[in-house]
Amino acid sequence: MSVPGGVKAGHFGYLQVVIGYLIGYMVVAFVLLPLYYRLNLTSIYAYLLERFGITAYKTGALFFIVSRTLGATIRIYLVLKTLQFFVLDDLNIPFEVSVAIILIMILLYTFKGGVKTIVLTDTLQTTFMLLALVVTILVIKNSFHYTFGEVSHLLAAKGFTQVFHVDLKAKNFFLKQILGGAFITIAMTGLDQEMMQKNISCRTLKDAQKNMVFFSLILMVVNLLFLVLGGVLFAYAEANHIVLPVKADDLFPFIALKYLSPFVGIVFIIGLISALFPSADGAITALTSSFCIDILNFTKKENWDEKKKEKIRIATHLSMTFLFLICIILWRKYDSGKILDTLLTIAGYTYGPLLGLFSFGILTKRRPYSKLIPLICVVAPLVCFLLDKNSKTLFGGYSFGYELLPLNGLITFFTLWLSSFIEKKRFFDTITFTPPLN
Repeated sequence: MSVPGGVKAGHFGYLQVVIGYLIGYMVVAFVLLPLYYRLNLTSIYAYLLERFGITAYKTGALFFIVSRTLGATIRIYLVLKTLQFFVLDDLNIPFEVSVAIILIMILLYTFKGGVKTIVLTDTLQTTFMLLALVVTILVIKNSFHYTFGEVSHLLAAKGFTQVFHVDLKAKNFFLKQILGGAFITIAMTGLDQEMMQKNISCRTLKDAQKNMVFFSLILMVVNLLFLVLGGVLFAYAEANHIVLPVKADDLFPFIALKYLSPFVGIVFIIGLISALFPSADGAITALTSSFCIDILNFTKKENWDEKKKEKIRIATHLSMTFLFLICIILWRKYDSGKILDTLLTIAGYTYGPLLGLFSFGILTKRRPYSKLIPLICVVAPLVCFLLDKNSKTLFGGYSFGYELLPLNGLITFFTLWLSSFIEKKRFFDTITFTPPLN
């Protein structure tokens, strides 16, 4: 819903970010996946354990838990607020009750199925989501009595098809967007346990790489279709003198449910629910897995029997679901109306330390001072936040965009490098020199 709603202000500029996504997926497929398969990892954060020790391992896992919780709940909130406003409010069902019911439904079918259940249901749900997209485009196209060629000319005439923005100081400058998109994918996919859990479950590395390359190409096409949808929605609203909703994210549901046929409305609701479940089921399962393996060290608790582990896993699963409930309710109070931008901005702060940790491990042979790692991973996002808030004053009108993520990773990387000199000094201080015997 955010991509179509952003077309009027940003035109097809989001494709700049999508081009970056494609670059990022290639890096994940041919740099990170071989590393994960070589180490035979169950949790990708075990790499940090092997490379830097327990402190880095725990820090990476905790940042994943925070990042995935915020990212998943903001996606779920976007869907639920639409269902609430256009459907559930008319039934006098409070928002909090709606959230609880949906999460309980997700909880029930993820308890036993694990990753296999998620992969199967995600495939079915994605099909319905894309069906809603295509059906809406076709219905609006037919209402204009246009061919696809005429629709493209209409969008071009309204200026919607502009992709590249060349103002260096603006947030949407094309190099910023492409660079930011690439690092967003590397961090939010390659360094995310939920996303990589599905890929490293493939039988072989080649299968996982084929899966990722194919997915990245499909992603380009799907995002282009969502941008086309945004263009035809705005064109339809203008042609029918429809007063647009205040929040851009509400454009798609507003027109689909209030101005198009009941068939489109039903397809939209099905597609909306289909978009909701993949955001929630995989996230809750991955967070449960990460907390049990990375934080509670399930695999090393030899004195725990399977019954005890199962009880703790269920308790963790329930706790994660309750945490989702609280976060979704809180997001309602901080809704800016541009959820996609909020989501990617948050990713810039929370995934930056993970990007710095992994890149430092892969690109160098040094070891940072382990006791400083948690502090470094907290300070780097705070520095980025201060730079972002004061960028126009400090840098002559420059505004940060999605390049905050690589900047965050760079600050983390550089600070880890500085701390490695402390670690090196400590190592040499432990060596005792023994003079040779005469």
